[in-house]
Amino acid sequence: MIPEYRNIAFLDWITVLFFLSLVLIALGKYFYKPAFYAFLALPFNNKYIALHKKKGKLVNGFHIFLTIFQLINNALLLYLAKNLFMGVDTFDQPSFYAMLLLILFAFLMLKLFLQMANGFFFENYELMTDTIFEKISYWNYAGLIAFLGNLMLIFAFRGSKTLIIFTLALMFLTISIGWINGLRNRQNLIFSNTLYFILYLCALEIAPLAIFIGYLKG
Repeated sequence: MIPEYRNIAFLDWITVLFFLSLVLIALGKYFYKPAFYAFLALPFNNKYIALHKKKGKLVNGFHIFLTIFQLINNALLLYLAKNLFMGVDTFDQPSFYAMLLLILFAFLMLKLFLQMANGFFFENYELMTDTIFEKISYWNYAGLIAFLGNLMLIFAFRGSKTLIIFTLALMFLTISIGWINGLRNRQNLIFSNTLYFILYLCALEIAPLAIFIGYLKG
């Protein structure tokens, strides 16, 4: 058996991101073990959401750990996808990744501010905080999928467009499950406030997402 030399690109800054992601997950599991195991089953049951039916859910330590985790890994997946689909096989652009991370963070903060303002002005603050927590929780789970996809894209299946599409499809499925569960749990409220719900979708869900996607395409 003849040993074969493999030239592996220097991925120091991406390795740091993976290490930071693992630290966040480890801290979450260590300090919030019941929440961690409930979170792993989030797409299959509502136990994780039920554990956080209280005030301050948005500033819960475990929730914050996971939100940082998903921002790091969702930005990295976008970075890898944009490079690959543009035909650029390079990992030496940490500044571009930092810009993507900043955009995702700003997008999340803007949506959070608008939705909290909506809850304040229309006197449905508790409903809005519940909705925000549930949506971000499913996005956090999608971030876990992105993390696994990123690991395989970097260390096992580098340059695989199929893997990127499969990862994005799983993330979309997870987020869709969250939307379906949220709509099902609030169907009576939605039917009695149909016009308000349509305005909410257009102003706070569809429009910001369309602007974000348009920016990435540009």
